[in-house]
Formats: sequence, structure tokens, C-alpha cells
Amino acid sequence: MCLAIPMKIKAIDGFVAKCEAKGVERDVSLFMLQDEELSVNDHVMVHVGYAIQKMTEEEARSSWELFDQILAETEPVDA
Repeated sequence: MCLAIPMKIKAIDGFVAKCEAKGVERDVSLFMLQDEELSVNDHVMVHVGYAIQKMTEEEARSSWELFDQILAETEPVDA
């Protein structure tokens, strides 16, 4: 199973963006979205270090709400 994570662009330098999600920053390649108009504060879906899709802030927030729900339901319960 593959998983892509929504991240917010904090800075752009050529085809590399500094992105952030949940306090974690990563350098992300924008090469696959070179035909998209991307700016600081845009949200992108990131998979294995590559931005693969531009998304709205609402879509990113909705995705994180689902991820948080899944994590909360899969955390071990103290016996």
C-alpha cells in the first residue's frame, strides 16, 4: 500500500520546496508538478519525496482529520 501525505509549502527554490506537516519539515521535489503554478502556502500531496498533486487547504485538512482518526483508533489500549 502506498501513502501520500498532505504538506504545506514553506519555501521554493527551483524544483525543490521546503514543506511542513504536523511540525515536520522535508525537502520535496516539485519536478512532477513543473507544469503547475505553485506558491508558498500552497498544499501538495507528497509521496516518497515527490509532490504528486496540488490540493486545496480544505482537502489537506480533511486528509489529516482522517489520518488522525485512523491513528486514534489503532493505538493500543492499556490492559
